[in-house]
Amino acid sequence: MNNQQNKHKSNQANSNKGTTGTNNEHQKALDNRSNQRNPNNPLFNKTNKDN
Repeated sequence: MNNQQNKHKSNQANSNKGTTGTNNEHQKALDNRSNQRNPNNPLFNKTNKDN
């Protein structure tokens, strides 16, 4: 991985605790996770609905 990829990967895990906001990479990772776990999302894996 190059330096930019390393920074992006660490930003995704960094919630900026102790500050008043979040960083964009971290927030997008949370949004993506919540969309993947939402069964009402039309892009939700249809095989999970069968269980």
